[in-house]
Formats: sequence, structure tokens, C-alpha cells
Amino acid sequence: MAAVSGRLYEEIAFIAYHLHWSRADILSMAHSERRRWCEEISKINDKINAAEDSNQPRGIDIRALG
Repeated sequence: MAAVSGRLYEEIAFIAYHLHWSRADILSMAHSERRRWCEEISKINDKINAAEDSNQPRGIDIRALG
């Protein structure tokens, strides 16, 4: 149970830090939805970090998302 609680705190902290959503909003999501948000945030962070490492413009081109 302690590992599950620790993982839940990590997910809440990660999403709240990056998206500024409330604890209640995050906890109202299914576990699979929280994990998906964590994955999407991580992808964005990876793209930003890769751009910084290669001196490319920082950020995400939202035109490429559509």
C-alpha cells in the first residue's frame, strides 16, 4: 500500500506542478487518465529539453499538433 500511495503522490505533484490543477480535480480522474496526463507532460518536457540541447527554438509548435 505504501508504494501505491507514493506513486499517487508523485502523479498528483507532477500534474499539479505542470498544469496547476487542484488536488481534488486530479484525484477525481481515473488512474489511467492521470497516467496519460503524466505521459503527455513528459513528452512535452522531452521536446523542450531536446530543443534546448540542440539550440532549436524552445516550445511546442501547436500547428504540428493538428
